[in-house]
Amino acid sequence: MSILPIDTGRYGTKEMLEIFREQKKIDYQLEIEAAAVLSQNEIGLIPASVARDIARAAKSGKITAKRIKQLEAKSDHDTAALVEALAEKCQKASRPWIHYGLTSNDLVDTSNSMQMRDAIKIIQPKVSKLSLLLSKNAVKYKNVPAVGRTHGQHASIISFGLKFANWAAEMSTHLERLDEIKKRVLICKTMGVVGTGSLMGKNAIKVQDRVAKKLGLYPARVTTQIIPRERYAEYIFQLSLLGATLEKIAIEIRNLQRTEIAEVSEHFKKGQMGSSAVPTKRNPIKSERISSLSKLLRSQINISFENIPLWHERDLSNSANERFILPMTSILLDEMIETMTRIIENLQVNTKRVQENLHITRGQIFAEFVLEALIKKGVPRFEAYRDVQRVAFDAHKKGIDYLDAIKNDKLISTNLSDREIESIFVPEKHLGASLGIIDNVFSHVKANAKKFS
Repeated sequence: MSILPIDTGRYGTKEMLEIFREQKKIDYQLEIEAAAVLSQNEIGLIPASVARDIARAAKSGKITAKRIKQLEAKSDHDTAALVEALAEKCQKASRPWIHYGLTSNDLVDTSNSMQMRDAIKIIQPKVSKLSLLLSKNAVKYKNVPAVGRTHGQHASIISFGLKFANWAAEMSTHLERLDEIKKRVLICKTMGVVGTGSLMGKNAIKVQDRVAKKLGLYPARVTTQIIPRERYAEYIFQLSLLGATLEKIAIEIRNLQRTEIAEVSEHFKKGQMGSSAVPTKRNPIKSERISSLSKLLRSQINISFENIPLWHERDLSNSANERFILPMTSILLDEMIETMTRIIENLQVNTKRVQENLHITRGQIFAEFVLEALIKKGVPRFEAYRDVQRVAFDAHKKGIDYLDAIKNDKLISTNLSDREIESIFVPEKHLGASLGIIDNVFSHVKANAKKFS
């Protein structure tokens, strides 16, 4: 029998996989049943002895997935089977009060919220760690001038550390986004069949508030039989957005590891094989894995949006696919964060190659600054632009250094002395505000990370 790759242990950390194990899902739902009866007793809806008995049985750890499956084989209803299994462990007098005022989706949706709650608890410290790693690399390489590329072409000079600073800042923003969605996504619902709390009457709101507090969730303001699926769509979108940032980093690493560029490379451990056929290859396989998983992660967004419009107070057209998309999204993102953290921790940066690439165009990367110097001398912008471009294209065609071509051009040299021209061709002078930006990012990331570590 074939199984999904996510079930093989190839992808997903132990702690994240545990949240979505079958028995763990049952344990969450039993915790809801316990919280419900205890809350109902607190406001006088059911006797204290009954609440204690049901809560004891629910928390006993003796209600297993195996037993529930046996009961489900008869009832063809997983929640009904769970309630029946719970009843088997309770005193006879308590059984009528089990699941009182609740419906299946009170358990399903609230347990989904508990899974998302615990998934975010795992994800946030890891994102915090990654943001710090990236910001430290930003500081480490902030004084290294590098090629800034647009459209795949050399554009101007940047600090190599600025690449890491961009990524670090975005990871820090993802931390804030994850925190902000909690109040909208981690919803507790115990309002019964169509969201009215019909059996518990006006007390239903009090019960739900108490259950939510016990479970570390937020009480729903209003629901149908189910929590609005906009909430799930936001969770999946947010995790996919974070995954897209990870892929952005991965693609840049993959590009910078190209043989022709070779500015960075993933760690290549002893005994590792890059290719079964070509012994010399060192492939960026971890970054490629992130790109691959990101495609799968993003594909879950569309399904989550399709689940938003349902018939009346609910139908089942969302139910089956949510058993896949919620675990898949959480597990895949966790895997991607772990992988990217290992990449950054062991990333090899070839600063010599970074410097060499800066001069591949034989000085033409300084064209922006030659243009600036001419404008400051009073040369009209478009006139200066055409001269700078003309000399650059001619120098490229003839294969000569741009510095020499500028010096030898009569139109330009009448406005700039040799000394002024030479002073332009110093890469360290053209980092702009990079150093300040990097320092600001580092301070922000460090402060933000403390909140979520």
